[in-house]
Amino acid sequence: MVLSDVSIKRPVFATVLSLLIVVFGVAALLGLPVREYPDIDPPVVSVSTDYTGAAAEVVDTQITQVIEGAISGIEGIRSIESSTEQGESRTSIEFDTSRDVDIAANDVRDAVSRVLNQLPDEADPPVVQKADSDARPMMWITLISDVWDSAELSDFADRVLADRLSVLDGVADVRIGGERRYAIRVWLDRTRLAARNITVAEVEQALRQNNVELPAGSVDSSTRNFTVRAEGRLSNVEDFRNLVIRRDGNDLLRLGEVANVQVGVESDVGRLRANGETAIGMGVIRQSKANTVAVSDAVKAELVKIRETLPPEVRIAESYDESVFIRASIKEVLTTLAIAVSLVILVIFLFLRSWRATLIPAVTIPVAVIGAFIGLGFLGFSINVLTLLAIILAIGLVVDDAIVMLENIQRRIDEGEPPLLAAYRGAKQVAFAVIATTLTLVAVFVPISFMGGNVGRLFAEFGFTLAAAVVVSSLVALTLAPMLCSKWLRHSPDSAEGHRLWAFSERILNGLTNGYQRMLRFSLNQPGLLLGLGIVGLIVAMVIFPRLPQELAPTEDRGVIIMPVSAPRGSTVEFTDHFVKQAEERLLPYLDDGIAERFLSIVGFRDEEDNAFMIMGLVPWEQREIKQQQVTTEIRDKLSDISGVRISVINPPGLGQRGFNQPVEFVIAGPDYESVQAWSEEIVERAKENPNLLNVDTDFELTRPELKVNIDRDRAADLDITIEDVGLTLQTMLASRQVTTYLDRGREYDVIIQADDADRATPGDMEQIFLRPRAGGELIPLKALVSVEEIGANPDLRRIDRLPAVVVSASLAEGYDLGSALTYLNNLAVDNLPPEARLSYKGLSQEFQDSSAAIYLTFGLAFIIVFLVLAAQFESWIHPLIIMLSVPLAVTGALIALAWSGISLNIYSQIGIIMLLGLMAKNGILIVEFANQLRDKGYEVKEAILEGASLRFRPVLMTTISTVFGAVPLVIATGAGAESRAAIGMVILGGLIFATTLTLFIIPVLYNLLARFAKSSNAVEQELERLAAGPSGGSSSAAMPQRKADDF
Repeated sequence: MVLSDVSIKRPVFATVLSLLIVVFGVAALLGLPVREYPDIDPPVVSVSTDYTGAAAEVVDTQITQVIEGAISGIEGIRSIESSTEQGESRTSIEFDTSRDVDIAANDVRDAVSRVLNQLPDEADPPVVQKADSDARPMMWITLISDVWDSAELSDFADRVLADRLSVLDGVADVRIGGERRYAIRVWLDRTRLAARNITVAEVEQALRQNNVELPAGSVDSSTRNFTVRAEGRLSNVEDFRNLVIRRDGNDLLRLGEVANVQVGVESDVGRLRANGETAIGMGVIRQSKANTVAVSDAVKAELVKIRETLPPEVRIAESYDESVFIRASIKEVLTTLAIAVSLVILVIFLFLRSWRATLIPAVTIPVAVIGAFIGLGFLGFSINVLTLLAIILAIGLVVDDAIVMLENIQRRIDEGEPPLLAAYRGAKQVAFAVIATTLTLVAVFVPISFMGGNVGRLFAEFGFTLAAAVVVSSLVALTLAPMLCSKWLRHSPDSAEGHRLWAFSERILNGLTNGYQRMLRFSLNQPGLLLGLGIVGLIVAMVIFPRLPQELAPTEDRGVIIMPVSAPRGSTVEFTDHFVKQAEERLLPYLDDGIAERFLSIVGFRDEEDNAFMIMGLVPWEQREIKQQQVTTEIRDKLSDISGVRISVINPPGLGQRGFNQPVEFVIAGPDYESVQAWSEEIVERAKENPNLLNVDTDFELTRPELKVNIDRDRAADLDITIEDVGLTLQTMLASRQVTTYLDRGREYDVIIQADDADRATPGDMEQIFLRPRAGGELIPLKALVSVEEIGANPDLRRIDRLPAVVVSASLAEGYDLGSALTYLNNLAVDNLPPEARLSYKGLSQEFQDSSAAIYLTFGLAFIIVFLVLAAQFESWIHPLIIMLSVPLAVTGALIALAWSGISLNIYSQIGIIMLLGLMAKNGILIVEFANQLRDKGYEVKEAILEGASLRFRPVLMTTISTVFGAVPLVIATGAGAESRAAIGMVILGGLIFATTLTLFIIPVLYNLLARFAKSSNAVEQELERLAAGPSGGSSSAAMPQRKADDF
């Protein structure tokens, strides 16, 4: 092998090559960003439009569908999802990952601007943002004061703090929770309006016309220039109260005579409490492609500056931060990495019994690991949980090539060859096996990188990291390891103590080797017995597989519990908050028990009075013995008897999933809302019969009470009153209307008109609202031209890919897996819904479906690629078949380990199973390659495999135990994210132990049965040499020029 030859002859070259790998690797490492998972967030742009007071159906037809139609032709759209509520339209557009989010946002702005004239005049202009319109804050910062009231705190957060945070890199928006934004409220008294013969429209007109500020030109003299400004702005409550609405002769009718004018707040819907104290919150929403850790660091750095100037009566705290788990998880992974390295080095020492020899593969670990970061930097990857997990798993792999090289050279030294010669010949002897195992492992890991969907992109960095580490380790094994062997290895132990250790361990290893030879000889004579055991193993696997629970990812202890609260549709914020306070009373004691350290309650967030959520942050993992899942179960029991609202208790999803939704999200779409409503109701009713599905619900319910105002158009025409007049008057009196603004301390605040609370308490109050005919005249009561009826309406209309859709959601009972739940719902839909119903999934359910389909395709692809790579390396179809027949045994061992440990079949354990494919092929290559070399020397098939397997027994055992011990820290891991690491570690552990035990016998048995039908990989070369040797070589010698055998 050229690399090993050059490295042995030029030791400085080999040393410099490894040092350059380390230098470049460290340089790449220092420039890599740190995050929880790879950047898989697709470019997402949202369009939000407010239309105050409009019913959801009106907003859907007049705004949402118009915007969807405008943006649907933009290039690179992956999906469009819209949500329409009373007075608000939100549309999220997800683009292909290849699209630049800034360019996509500009395209959306251009498309929306072209349809602005089609939107209602009363609607606010659409707001386009580079973030999901339904995105949840990644961080909550709370303001508490014993002196300031909520309005003062809210104003301080809005004017001073929110702007400072929103301009930080990666921050998309800062939402104020429990907001009390100042406004001048004009509470109209309908009785006084009627008594003074004035309408709502006339009040609005007076406010707009008398609260303006316009430039009035300039006055120029010979020496100076003066700008002229007509001061027409009203600046305080008294100015508004004294505003003249109308003049009746000498009498001036002022606003204060028909309305109660006061400084108030825009909305008092939101409520927020931190650890039971009333507070104002700032929710930091990151941009769709931003790094959570980097955004958190930037916010915390800014908070340090803010605290320096914070008024002493105000306290500021971080009540929720997603990056806490990320930091803790990465810290745990680094600890696991250190333990894995220590265990692997210990295993190598116990086998080699010499620190001098142990140092050779030990040096491989840092060089290969650090060298892998060169690939990460070149590909633009990051330091995250998955790349570090790949590094941990690579620890057992990167030493394998060096161990194979070292063991073979040491064996030749023990047989009497000088170290230099042994290194030269020994490296050549195993070079093919090193290259073959490297290519095989790369052939396994690279297909992982091409899995479809978000999960595929998530694991791309995992696969490439493993592949990079293995490639670098192979390079080191072919260059640095032979050179070090020629310098450091000796025949005898270094000391008498070492001699005793060597003698003791040698007896054990010789005993194992001799026992293996005896059992192998028996197996070769009784092949049916071994093959029968293999078949039994496959049957066991087929029995276990369908019984394993299936989910996207294990439920992780992320140190936080989310509790969404849903009150009946149309409930007031007071009603919802009443039940939230009940829940708080039962849960706040966790703060004193040392289990939780933060508790946040948000009621009426984003003006949804019938919705709330609570967040409980647990104390750090090392400070508590109880796991998050146990706390979740306790909380469910504590809250189970609270009736009147539905409280879900959710463990936040892992694997880069965002949001606090339930794990089951089953989408039913169709031609219209009436159809999808009926279909979803049927599915929900049947799904509730399944006791394993909890909190089954839909997002479409005709349960919100709505007053439908029917206008008599003929009567309105007779009275000279337009439909627009009726609608605008109702909107102002009942929904509130922002008609003008005022300035206070350099910031503009709204002036809002609305009927007094007492004048809009019952449906009958609408009858006392008056309008004036367009041509003038006496006031007309609204009851003269309308009738009112109460109906049930849906407050939230959803559209997915421009079709009306309903999402059926549910949580899972303990022990019921996501795969079973989705299969159950899909079967229900297929059996009960018509063909025009379109079925799909959202969120965690969608990712599970995508990954489930992709993982089996990836496994099949990896199997085929490895087989073809082996076929090309061995120049045979028989030898790769022998090696690959050991893979099912590894899968059997993995499934047995999962069943024994109670771990689900998830994306982590499935990736581990794919890894086993390469690991088992590696062991097979070592045995088959040596047997082939012996056959080339004239051995019979049986003797060749017996001798080859015996010679390779120690390195196979050593590399397997090294890989197993590299996975042990994953299995016994605790702390943040331990569940995911345990899933992949258990698969590697069980699969390797079970499969290696059997394949040490099954591969030789299969080789003995099948290898006789395969030619040597050098057969063609030998035939060419024979033909080229001359006339004596055969009758075909004249067919080609005479050449010396050395030419070949």
